Amino acid sequence: MKIMNPVLKGFNPDPSIVRVDDTYYIANSTFEWFPGVQIHESKDLVHWQLITHPLSTTELLDMKGNADSGGIWAPDLSYADGKFWLVYTDVKVVNGAFKDCINYLTTAENIRGPWSAPIKLNGVGFDASLFHDDDGRKYLVQMEWDHREYHHPFNGIKCTEYSVSEKRLLPETSKIIWRGTDVKLVEGPHLYKLFGKYYLFCAEGGTTYTHQEVVARSASLFGEYEGQPETFLTAFAHPDNPLQKCGHGALVDTPDGEWYFAHLTGRPWHHANESSHDPRGWCTLGRETAIQKVEWTEGQWPLIVGGRQGSLEVDAPKNAVPVEYPSNYLTKDDFDQEELNIHFNTLRVPFTEKLGKIEDGHLVLKGLGSLANQHDNSLIARRWQAFEFEAETKLSYEPTTYQQMAGLTNYYNTQHWSMIQVTWNEEKGRVIEVTENNQGIFTSYLKENAIAVPQEIEYIYFKTTVNARFYLYAYSFDGENWIDIPVQLDAKVLSDDYVNQSYGGFFTGAFVGMANVDYSGYELEAKFDYFSYREK
Repeated sequence: MKIMNPVLKGFNPDPSIVRVDDTYYIANSTFEWFPGVQIHESKDLVHWQLITHPLSTTELLDMKGNADSGGIWAPDLSYADGKFWLVYTDVKVVNGAFKDCINYLTTAENIRGPWSAPIKLNGVGFDASLFHDDDGRKYLVQMEWDHREYHHPFNGIKCTEYSVSEKRLLPETSKIIWRGTDVKLVEGPHLYKLFGKYYLFCAEGGTTYTHQEVVARSASLFGEYEGQPETFLTAFAHPDNPLQKCGHGALVDTPDGEWYFAHLTGRPWHHANESSHDPRGWCTLGRETAIQKVEWTEGQWPLIVGGRQGSLEVDAPKNAVPVEYPSNYLTKDDFDQEELNIHFNTLRVPFTEKLGKIEDGHLVLKGLGSLANQHDNSLIARRWQAFEFEAETKLSYEPTTYQQMAGLTNYYNTQHWSMIQVTWNEEKGRVIEVTENNQGIFTSYLKENAIAVPQEIEYIYFKTTVNARFYLYAYSFDGENWIDIPVQLDAKVLSDDYVNQSYGGFFTGAFVGMANVDYSGYELEAKFDYFSYREK
């Protein structure tokens, strides 16, 4: 049996993995998407199922107004004292000299909750994790942020004791225990007690093609730490490796004593007229999760089996019994359940009556702010998880102003998205238009050629076809006869790497979904009869 990487496809970065008895769990960052933190479950490290989002209430997560790629950075999931411990960071400032953030702790006896009210820890830096020492004491390990322009902003890894009885950190115990290597940008720390020593796993190099994972160890918790002579994991020197950006992860053992490392990765593609080395390409699926097997040297340093660049195929645990999960995402969602499917997400805020409702087999969305709005918008979307797929929806909508528009969108962030929409103009009344926001520059592609919707038509069908490098939109008035819009859009605009050219928050991935915009303020409703997603 083989682990086929990536095991979590599409936007699933910064994995934190833990085993409880014979079950593995991975927690991933969700940034500005709600609900917060994705948790997948597996029995064999091969087959995975999305089972829950712990941060499902505004008590646990209030992101209204958060910047693009703010919100939940690098959650840490651990298990001790008969319960799960989840440390998470809510980042409020992304660009510039500051990274204002708040670290929280919540616990649950069951992975599916309920989760306790959040305990505010600190704002020292992001990527915080909780280490449970074998004497019962606990410590928060995190990168420390330095805003001063004459210092490197990633100041090192800070360790602070946590008092369980007082439910607070003890800042007087804080100490920088390691400053990383000369590659810098040391972050994503995870601490383990192994072979009688403390092992510190950290990401470095930034979460781009220079990304790497390094290891340091010490005889005592607060150091001194010595770094592993060779880099533990990186694809930087292997530009043709199908897994790139390898780094930022966590270690786990099996019941039989084998070791694995779950880590962040990206799979770039490039246009035919571009070099595959510079730039290395465009990761429209965002940063994903892969798993590598780990062995230990005689000197008790960890090594990636198959090479530090990471492999697509990895040997599964020897005695693992395959457990395949039934799909919990309908290829076609007819909105006949009271709640949204677990794979759907909203931006910054939960799906409540303010956004809409599920009623009479329809997803009814209220028109709110534009897709450039960081406070109020009405968007229900799911991750791109394949390079080639089709997504489709059926819409009933009667706009009376060009300030109202509803339809099918491919979305990265407030500055990078496109949409096929029903809207209105003065010449033709109700029309179909295709629009795009590219680095904040808005374009209407059809303009005077916008397609008039016949008055007798109630439902309009929209489809998007993604073929890795480009994607198209199409429409139908009967669901059978489709007409392609002659506008070919470059998929790289929805990639981490393209967004990084103009904005410092490039940490999510492309989504596809349904949106309703009414910035006139009248909250005109749009009714979506179904949504389908079919990978090719």
